[in-house]
Amino acid sequence: MTATATERRRLTGTSGWRGFGRLLQTEFLVWFRDLASPFFGVVFPTVVLVGVGFLIPGMRDPIQGAPPGSVWYQVTPIATYVPTILAMAVGTAALTVMPVTLATYREKGVLRRLSTTPMRPQGIVAAHLVINAVTTSVGVVLALVVAAVAFDVPAPTQPAVLVLAFVLGLAVMLSLGMVVAALAPRASAANGIAMSIYFPMLLLAGVWTPGPAMPDLIQEIGQFSPLGAASQALSAGWFGDGFPTLQVVVMVVWTALLLPLAVRLFRWT
Repeated sequence: MTATATERRRLTGTSGWRGFGRLLQTEFLVWFRDLASPFFGVVFPTVVLVGVGFLIPGMRDPIQGAPPGSVWYQVTPIATYVPTILAMAVGTAALTVMPVTLATYREKGVLRRLSTTPMRPQGIVAAHLVINAVTTSVGVVLALVVAAVAFDVPAPTQPAVLVLAFVLGLAVMLSLGMVVAALAPRASAANGIAMSIYFPMLLLAGVWTPGPAMPDLIQEIGQFSPLGAASQALSAGWFGDGFPTLQVVVMVVWTALLLPLAVRLFRWT
Protein backbone atom coordinates (compact mmCIF):
# COMPACT_ATOMS: atom_id res chain seq x y z
CA MET A 1 0.00 0.00 0.00
CA THR A 2 1.34 3.42 -0.94
CA ALA A 3 2.03 5.66 2.01
CA THR A 4 0.12 8.91 2.15
CA ALA A 5 1.91 12.26 2.19
CA THR A 6 1.17 12.59 5.90
CA GLU A 7 2.63 9.17 6.64
CA ARG A 8 5.70 9.94 4.54
CA ARG A 9 6.27 13.14 6.49
CA ARG A 10 5.88 11.23 9.77
CA LEU A 11 8.34 8.55 8.67
CA THR A 12 10.92 10.97 7.32
CA GLY A 13 10.80 13.37 10.27
CA THR A 14 12.32 16.71 9.42
CA SER A 15 12.76 15.82 5.76
CA GLY A 16 9.37 17.42 5.17
CA TRP A 17 11.16 20.77 5.50
CA ARG A 18 13.46 20.04 2.58
CA GLY A 19 12.90 22.61 -0.10
CA PHE A 20 11.78 25.26 2.39
CA GLY A 21 14.38 27.67 1.03
CA ARG A 22 13.00 27.31 -2.48
CA LEU A 23 9.44 27.70 -1.18
CA LEU A 24 10.45 30.83 0.72
CA GLN A 25 12.07 32.28 -2.40
CA THR A 26 9.03 31.48 -4.55
CA GLU A 27 6.57 32.93 -2.05
CA PHE A 28 8.64 36.10 -1.73
CA LEU A 29 8.56 36.58 -5.50
CA VAL A 30 4.79 36.09 -5.50
CA TRP A 31 4.49 38.51 -2.56
CA PHE A 32 6.67 41.09 -4.31
CA ARG A 33 4.76 40.93 -7.60
CA ASP A 34 1.54 41.80 -5.81
CA LEU A 35 1.96 45.58 -5.68
CA ALA A 36 -0.32 45.96 -2.67
CA SER A 37 1.84 43.76 -0.44
CA PRO A 38 5.13 45.66 -0.89
CA PHE A 39 3.32 48.98 -0.60
CA PHE A 40 1.46 48.24 2.63
CA GLY A 41 4.18 46.01 4.05
CA VAL A 42 7.13 48.32 3.40
CA VAL A 43 6.28 51.77 2.02
CA PHE A 44 2.95 52.71 3.63
CA PRO A 45 4.28 53.70 7.10
CA THR A 46 6.83 56.05 5.53
CA VAL A 47 4.16 57.57 3.28
CA VAL A 48 1.99 58.27 6.35
CA LEU A 49 4.96 59.72 8.25
CA VAL A 50 5.91 62.07 5.40
CA GLY A 51 2.30 63.06 4.79
CA VAL A 52 1.67 63.92 8.43
CA GLY A 53 5.00 65.69 8.82
CA PHE A 54 4.70 67.93 5.78
CA LEU A 55 0.97 68.39 5.29
CA ILE A 56 -0.25 69.05 8.84
CA PRO A 57 0.74 72.53 10.10
CA GLY A 58 2.90 72.71 13.20
CA MET A 59 4.09 69.11 13.16
CA ARG A 60 7.72 70.22 12.72
CA ASP A 61 7.61 72.97 15.36
CA PRO A 62 8.60 72.26 18.99
CA ILE A 63 5.69 71.42 21.29
CA GLN A 64 4.42 74.60 22.94
CA GLY A 65 4.16 74.76 26.72
CA ALA A 66 6.41 71.80 27.54
CA PRO A 67 8.42 72.78 30.64
CA PRO A 68 12.23 72.56 30.52
CA GLY A 69 13.41 69.17 31.68
CA SER A 70 10.24 67.38 30.64
CA VAL A 71 10.37 64.51 28.19
CA TRP A 72 8.57 66.63 25.57
CA TYR A 73 10.70 69.78 25.89
CA GLN A 74 11.95 70.92 22.45
CA VAL A 75 10.43 67.79 20.90
CA THR A 76 8.39 68.23 17.72
CA PRO A 77 4.97 66.60 17.33
CA ILE A 78 6.21 64.58 14.35
CA ALA A 79 8.94 63.10 16.56
CA THR A 80 6.32 61.86 19.03
CA TYR A 81 4.56 60.26 16.07
CA VAL A 82 7.50 58.03 15.08
CA PRO A 83 6.89 55.25 17.68
CA THR A 84 3.26 55.19 16.58
CA ILE A 85 4.38 54.82 12.96
CA LEU A 86 6.53 51.85 13.96
CA ALA A 87 3.56 50.24 15.68
CA MET A 88 1.41 50.92 12.64
CA ALA A 89 4.03 49.26 10.43
CA VAL A 90 3.78 46.11 12.53
CA GLY A 91 -0.01 46.13 12.50
CA THR A 92 -0.33 46.88 8.79
CA ALA A 93 1.71 43.90 7.63
CA ALA A 94 0.17 41.53 10.15
CA LEU A 95 -3.46 42.44 9.52
CA THR A 96 -3.73 43.75 5.96
CA VAL A 97 -1.22 41.58 4.08
CA MET A 98 -0.65 38.13 5.60
CA PRO A 99 -4.24 37.05 6.47
CA VAL A 100 -5.54 37.97 3.01
CA THR A 101 -2.71 36.08 1.30
CA LEU A 102 -3.24 32.88 3.28
CA ALA A 103 -7.03 33.09 2.96
CA THR A 104 -6.61 33.49 -0.80
CA TYR A 105 -4.48 30.35 -0.86
CA ARG A 106 -7.18 28.50 1.08
CA GLU A 107 -9.91 29.78 -1.22
CA LYS A 108 -7.99 28.70 -4.34
CA GLY A 109 -7.07 25.29 -2.92
CA VAL A 110 -3.34 25.97 -2.70
CA LEU A 111 -3.16 24.89 0.94
CA ARG A 112 -5.09 21.69 0.22
CA ARG A 113 -2.83 20.79 -2.70
CA LEU A 114 0.29 21.55 -0.68
CA SER A 115 -0.85 19.14 2.02
CA THR A 116 -0.51 16.26 -0.48
CA THR A 117 3.17 16.96 -1.19
CA PRO A 118 6.24 15.88 0.83
CA MET A 119 6.68 19.50 1.92
CA ARG A 120 5.01 20.10 5.26
CA PRO A 121 1.96 22.33 4.72
CA GLN A 122 3.11 24.36 7.72
CA GLY A 123 5.99 25.45 5.50
CA ILE A 124 3.90 27.98 3.61
CA VAL A 125 2.71 29.53 6.87
CA ALA A 126 6.28 29.70 8.16
CA ALA A 127 7.38 31.23 4.85
CA HIS A 128 4.85 34.05 5.11
CA LEU A 129 5.69 34.67 8.75
CA VAL A 130 9.33 35.09 7.74
CA ILE A 131 8.47 37.27 4.73
CA ASN A 132 6.24 39.59 6.73
CA ALA A 133 8.66 39.80 9.66
CA VAL A 134 11.60 40.68 7.40
CA THR A 135 9.73 43.11 5.16
CA THR A 136 8.17 44.86 8.15
CA SER A 137 11.64 45.31 9.60
CA VAL A 138 12.78 46.79 6.28
CA GLY A 139 9.79 49.14 6.31
CA VAL A 140 10.63 50.24 9.85
CA VAL A 141 14.26 50.94 8.93
CA LEU A 142 13.06 52.98 5.94
CA ALA A 143 10.72 55.01 8.16
CA LEU A 144 13.50 55.63 10.70
CA VAL A 145 15.91 56.84 8.02
CA VAL A 146 13.30 59.24 6.63
CA ALA A 147 12.43 60.44 10.14
CA ALA A 148 16.08 61.20 10.89
CA VAL A 149 16.82 62.88 7.55
CA ALA A 150 13.59 64.77 6.91
CA PHE A 151 12.50 65.65 10.45
CA ASP A 152 15.70 65.50 12.52
CA VAL A 153 14.05 63.14 15.01
CA PRO A 154 16.29 62.60 18.06
CA ALA A 155 17.83 59.22 18.76
CA PRO A 156 15.97 56.90 21.17
CA THR A 157 16.90 57.17 24.83
CA GLN A 158 16.66 53.40 25.37
CA PRO A 159 17.56 51.51 22.17
CA ALA A 160 17.42 48.09 23.84
CA VAL A 161 13.89 48.73 25.12
CA LEU A 162 12.91 49.98 21.67
CA VAL A 163 14.18 46.80 19.97
CA LEU A 164 12.47 44.58 22.57
CA ALA A 165 9.19 46.44 22.11
CA PHE A 166 9.44 46.08 18.34
CA VAL A 167 10.17 42.34 18.49
CA LEU A 168 7.33 41.68 20.93
CA GLY A 169 4.97 43.90 18.96
CA LEU A 170 5.83 42.02 15.79
CA ALA A 171 5.27 38.68 17.52
CA VAL A 172 1.90 39.60 19.00
CA MET A 173 0.53 41.20 15.84
CA LEU A 174 1.66 38.34 13.59
CA SER A 175 -0.03 35.96 16.05
CA LEU A 176 -3.21 38.00 15.78
CA GLY A 177 -2.91 38.00 12.00
CA MET A 178 -2.55 34.22 12.06
CA VAL A 179 -5.80 33.92 14.02
CA VAL A 180 -7.56 35.95 11.32
CA ALA A 181 -5.94 33.79 8.63
CA ALA A 182 -7.04 30.67 10.50
CA LEU A 183 -10.69 31.75 10.67
CA ALA A 184 -11.23 33.29 7.23
CA PRO A 185 -12.45 30.91 4.49
CA ARG A 186 -11.97 33.50 1.74
CA ALA A 187 -9.87 36.56 1.02
CA SER A 188 -12.85 38.89 1.31
CA ALA A 189 -13.68 37.50 4.75
CA ALA A 190 -10.06 37.87 5.88
CA ASN A 191 -10.02 41.49 4.73
CA GLY A 192 -13.31 42.26 6.49
CA ILE A 193 -12.26 40.64 9.78
CA ALA A 194 -8.81 42.23 9.68
CA MET A 195 -10.12 45.74 8.99
CA SER A 196 -12.66 45.51 11.81
CA ILE A 197 -9.73 44.84 14.15
CA TYR A 198 -7.11 47.03 12.50
CA PHE A 199 -8.82 50.43 12.65
CA PRO A 200 -9.90 50.33 16.33
CA MET A 201 -6.36 49.21 17.19
CA LEU A 202 -4.93 52.19 15.30
CA LEU A 203 -7.01 54.45 17.53
CA LEU A 204 -5.72 52.73 20.67
CA ALA A 205 -2.16 52.89 19.33
CA GLY A 206 -2.41 56.69 18.94
CA VAL A 207 -2.41 57.06 15.17
CA TRP A 208 -4.86 59.97 15.37
CA THR A 209 -3.79 61.32 18.77
CA PRO A 210 -0.10 60.47 19.26
CA GLY A 211 2.18 61.14 22.20
CA PRO A 212 1.16 63.79 24.72
CA ALA A 213 -2.03 64.60 22.78
CA MET A 214 -3.60 61.21 23.50
CA PRO A 215 -6.48 61.36 26.02
CA ASP A 216 -5.83 59.55 29.30
CA LEU A 217 -8.79 57.22 28.79
CA ILE A 218 -7.47 56.06 25.39
CA GLN A 219 -4.05 55.48 26.93
CA GLU A 220 -5.52 53.44 29.76
CA ILE A 221 -7.54 51.25 27.41
CA GLY A 222 -4.82 51.08 24.77
CA GLN A 223 -2.15 49.71 27.08
CA PHE A 224 -4.12 46.46 27.35
CA SER A 225 -4.52 46.01 23.59
CA PRO A 226 -1.77 44.32 21.52
CA LEU A 227 -1.02 47.28 19.25
CA GLY A 228 -1.62 49.91 21.92
CA ALA A 229 0.82 48.16 24.26
CA ALA A 230 3.36 47.96 21.44
CA SER A 231 3.00 51.66 20.64
CA GLN A 232 3.37 52.70 24.28
CA ALA A 233 6.38 50.42 24.79
CA LEU A 234 8.01 51.83 21.65
CA SER A 235 7.36 55.35 22.90
CA ALA A 236 8.92 54.47 26.26
CA GLY A 237 11.97 53.12 24.47
CA TRP A 238 12.26 56.28 22.40
CA PHE A 239 11.52 59.02 24.92
CA GLY A 240 11.24 57.43 28.37
CA ASP A 241 13.72 56.45 31.05
CA GLY A 242 11.86 53.53 32.63
CA PHE A 243 10.98 50.01 31.60
CA PRO A 244 7.43 49.55 30.22
CA THR A 245 6.74 46.47 32.34
CA LEU A 246 2.97 46.44 31.97
CA GLN A 247 3.07 46.84 28.19
CA VAL A 248 5.70 44.09 27.82
CA VAL A 249 3.65 41.73 29.96
CA VAL A 250 0.51 42.53 27.95
CA MET A 251 2.27 41.71 24.66
CA VAL A 252 3.73 38.47 26.03
CA VAL A 253 0.35 37.36 27.39
CA TRP A 254 -1.47 38.19 24.16
CA THR A 255 1.13 36.26 22.16
CA ALA A 256 0.89 33.28 24.50
CA LEU A 257 -2.90 33.26 23.98
CA LEU A 258 -3.13 34.06 20.27
CA LEU A 259 -0.38 31.88 18.80
CA PRO A 260 -1.65 28.54 20.20
CA LEU A 261 -5.19 29.59 19.26
CA ALA A 262 -4.10 30.22 15.67
CA VAL A 263 -2.41 26.81 15.51
CA ARG A 264 -5.50 25.11 16.93
CA LEU A 265 -7.96 26.85 14.59
CA PHE A 266 -5.91 26.80 11.40
CA ARG A 267 -7.54 24.87 8.55
CA TRP A 268 -5.88 23.77 5.33
CA THR A 269 -9.12 23.49 3.34
